[in-house]
Amino acid sequence: MFLLVLGFASGRHQDDDGRVGSLRVQMSDPKSRRGAPRPTNHSSGRTPNRSQNPRPAGESTENASGNIGSSSNTRQAVTTPTGFADLGVSERVDAGLAAAGFAAPFAIQTEAIPVALSGEDLCGRARTGSGKTLAFGVPMIERVTQTALAKKPRGLVLVPTRELAVQVTDVLAPIAKHCGVRVLAVYGGAARDKQVDQLNRGAEIVIATPLRLIDLLKSNEADLSDVEVIVLDEADRMADEGFMPQVEWILRHVTKIHQTMLFSATLDGQVATLVKRYMKSPKEVSIDAPTDTVGTMRHLFLGVHHMDKNRVIAAMARAGGQTVVFCDTKRACDKVSDDLVALGEKVSALHGDMAQGARERSLRKFAQRELNILVCTDVAARGIDIDDVGIVVHYVPPLEVKTYLHRSGRTARAGKDGWAVTLAEYNQHTTCRIIQRGLRLDTQAPIEVFSNDKRLANLNSFLASSNVAS
Repeated sequence: MFLLVLGFASGRHQDDDGRVGSLRVQMSDPKSRRGAPRPTNHSSGRTPNRSQNPRPAGESTENASGNIGSSSNTRQAVTTPTGFADLGVSERVDAGLAAAGFAAPFAIQTEAIPVALSGEDLCGRARTGSGKTLAFGVPMIERVTQTALAKKPRGLVLVPTRELAVQVTDVLAPIAKHCGVRVLAVYGGAARDKQVDQLNRGAEIVIATPLRLIDLLKSNEADLSDVEVIVLDEADRMADEGFMPQVEWILRHVTKIHQTMLFSATLDGQVATLVKRYMKSPKEVSIDAPTDTVGTMRHLFLGVHHMDKNRVIAAMARAGGQTVVFCDTKRACDKVSDDLVALGEKVSALHGDMAQGARERSLRKFAQRELNILVCTDVAARGIDIDDVGIVVHYVPPLEVKTYLHRSGRTARAGKDGWAVTLAEYNQHTTCRIIQRGLRLDTQAPIEVFSNDKRLANLNSFLASSNVAS
């Protein structure tokens, strides 16, 4: 079945740095060449203005140091003034944006930056891949530039996952460095003494996961008394994983009068409660409906035999580009990965039982196209923020539409098209219909295929199938 819809990727995200006893730090320090450990990263995709930004802002690439970082590390500088200058950005910050290669703002940035620069509280409804990192990052850098080389943090960004902490840092650090602002990412995975040392040396902006920040605050190794701007990024994900008590605990410890910015794919439920309790008459900006995706996502439901599934995946991946396969369990990930390797594919599993270093290596190889398939659990897939994923495969139909959307959101990013393919065995067709109804699609039975079906080499060929609706 081929169906064309728009939907945002929102799903459950678990901050697994709570299982790690040490802390990992990444810091941009314009006054020092001492480098903190540089973790692998995949930064957010951006909806491109193709005439002015040939690469989406924050798109993941391989930088010169060998780490996966944002494209701001490798994109070419542009001339000033950039399109951001028209939004009220100062010459210094605009020069930083130009040096980092950002020529023109995207829609969410155009809407949010003027409001944020005014100092008002802001609620932004935006999904991953829309360009929201610069939407809050540019105003924050603008504000703390006035107090560069401060001992205590002036800006704080709370994120649900360690991968997102690195991702946000990689996008903002080059701009901040140009302005003499230091950006520090705090999350699980590195020696605690290094993290404390970086805080003691000073950082104007700290990007942190809730559990790690609370740990530092309780041990008096972090001080939020000078924070003037706080950002809650992907608040819906923090709510989904039960982090709202921790987020509220942190907000209660930001005692100075401050500006609050919140970005979320949805602004209801616990997120709405958070807005009501901790924000002052916030202005709301939104560039799309809460069910929109970044690019054009095509949904395809295939009926397969359980013994032929992996061959079907291999046939699609060989022609369809970078492929992410979602499984429900770690054991299933390992089994599917091993089977695909036996079929001659370049594959890695990605799940929570793997060491952080191994996960980073797998992500780096995938981004560099040394691997063409990643087989993931939902939790481990948090770090997959790459714009070139062509196919997302649901190994079995997910039981919740929200899970389906979250997984599928790894593709159709930064204005590019992508396929969300669900593999269904004979007894799983009803689950497919539930998903279709949840997505407001026509309910039709999955298309029966075998691995030798020539259409798998070009998924667009399913458009010609008589039982495909559009």
